[in-house]
Amino acid sequence: MIVILKHNPDPGQLGGLLDWLREKGVTVHTSVGEANTILGLVGDTSRLDIDLIAALEIVEDVKRVQEPYKNANRKFHPEDTVVRVGDTQIGGGSLTVMAGPCSVESEEQVVTIAKAVKASGATMLRGGAFKPRTSPYAFQGLGETGLAYLRAAKEETGLPIVTELMDLSQLPLFQDVDVIQIGARNMQNFDLLKAVGHQEKPVMIKRGMSATYEEWLMSAEYVMAGGNENVILCERGIRTFESYTRNTTDLAAVPVLRRLTHLPIIVDPSHATGKSWLVEPLAMGAVAMGADGLLIEVHNNPSHALCDGPQSLRPEDFDHLAKKLLPLHSFVAGMEG
Repeated sequence: MIVILKHNPDPGQLGGLLDWLREKGVTVHTSVGEANTILGLVGDTSRLDIDLIAALEIVEDVKRVQEPYKNANRKFHPEDTVVRVGDTQIGGGSLTVMAGPCSVESEEQVVTIAKAVKASGATMLRGGAFKPRTSPYAFQGLGETGLAYLRAAKEETGLPIVTELMDLSQLPLFQDVDVIQIGARNMQNFDLLKAVGHQEKPVMIKRGMSATYEEWLMSAEYVMAGGNENVILCERGIRTFESYTRNTTDLAAVPVLRRLTHLPIIVDPSHATGKSWLVEPLAMGAVAMGADGLLIEVHNNPSHALCDGPQSLRPEDFDHLAKKLLPLHSFVAGMEG
């Protein structure tokens, strides 16, 4: 349920309404916009008398929300959410570019790549320390050592770290990680989602390989229900009958999610296709569709990468792409304005 308040509601009346709602066992999320203040009510709202609330002097309108996701719903929070990470942000009209290797292989490798992508305009460093792999014989990542190498790269460049959490037992190791990534395979690992919802670090949820928009948003709801509202959604391609590309990129997810939710939307063109030559056109397409950022794999020697070399850009190719992204983003923003 959402309660839309009139402009400049009386503080005393508002306080009384909030106290009454909480006495009813309802959690209240307040969103203050330019024109209205919206109260998003989460919990068992069936016991609340809509007519009684609507009759209050400070109330403009009361509506029931049919969608199962409440906190992530744009009806609850009309203004776009901006997730702040150190000195940068995701959402709010900026274009965030997260770049780095699929897997951390050595300190020299990740520091070298971090310096290169920062010089080209990347604002965050992505890199896998723990790697979920389809084959048990494939490289699984360096684990805690990989996290140490990511910290070294952060110290050298100042770039915030984005890396994947695979298991609850790993969470204590993520103290120096800036954005926790929940991978496609764990999108519906509800215990993991609850755990990251009870801590404060921003969480980026990758869309499951066969997940619908609603299922994806319900995963975000799990995190937000725990109290962590710093959630980012990442489209990384879905599984279809097409086998030419690694996955099928759903760029329609960007405008659809923009309508359904207030959360920032990132696109990963690397995992979406599995082919490095497709990363640039898809990245450009994602920006043209209004994505808030990109997650791009960059490796200084893709042919010898321990993981996903075929979809990784060389630093010089990333630099070429980065020079196109900001002008395109500015153009799109200008058209929307």
